[in-house]
Amino acid sequence: MTRSELIAGLAEGNPHLTVADVERIVAALFDEMTLALSRGERVELRGFGAFTVKHRQARAGRNPRTGETVDVAQKSVPFFKAGKELRERINKPVSTSGVKKNGGAKN
Repeated sequence: MTRSELIAGLAEGNPHLTVADVERIVAALFDEMTLALSRGERVELRGFGAFTVKHRQARAGRNPRTGETVDVAQKSVPFFKAGKELRERINKPVSTSGVKKNGGAKN
């Protein structure tokens, strides 16, 4: 799902909001999450998962094309850990009764 698909789905499910309002809400949510992560804070969405920042130490790497050793600077990377409810929902067995033989779902 892309950001625009998320906005379209939220706008469709909330007809009392304009698409522009939904865009501002989604942008504000992502901005706040980004700011919190940049401050080193943890962002947890109950039932969905948690975003944290992991710090990678500086190290010696290797250029795969030339084999030359290169220095890789330390960096921070975002990390996502799925919550229990999300893991359970995506691992729930799928019923095959609603699936056609060619693999497509019935409408």
